[in-house]
Amino acid sequence: MMRVLIVDDHAVVRRGLRGLLSDEFRGATFGEASDSRQALDQLRKKEWDVALLDITLPGKSGLDLLKELKVEWPKLPVLVLSGHPEDQFAVRVLKAGAGGYLTKESAPEELPKAIRKILAGGRYVSPSAGRKPGLGSEKRSHAPAARDALRPRV
Repeated sequence: MMRVLIVDDHAVVRRGLRGLLSDEFRGATFGEASDSRQALDQLRKKEWDVALLDITLPGKSGLDLLKELKVEWPKLPVLVLSGHPEDQFAVRVLKAGAGGYLTKESAPEELPKAIRKILAGGRYVSPSAGRKPGLGSEKRSHAPAARDALRPRV
């Protein structure tokens, strides 16, 4: 049975995420926290399979919480869910140890895909973010891009 900790300061968002995920992951159990302190309390009380974490939290930011929880629970898969566009935070949260980054504007069906991917040890960024430099999971080639071959040499 999967155990999901949802950390978001908006009760309606937590309820919505819970509803979405309980349809997709039958029998899953959920914990909720509205700030970093509650999240740390929940993490210390029981084991979780995955944490969904908002960046914007009252008090300590989600990014600071992520760094702290990766020290204490380095193997815990964390999916950051944020209202901020990928280009503002995705690279930072992935470098801080998150398994994925998903904007709250993403299609609802992306959420279970993202969770499955990070539970399997992968990294997840939304399809649009994967096309941005520095966010894709594919290996980058060191060969010059085709467009560079067309540039005039000076």
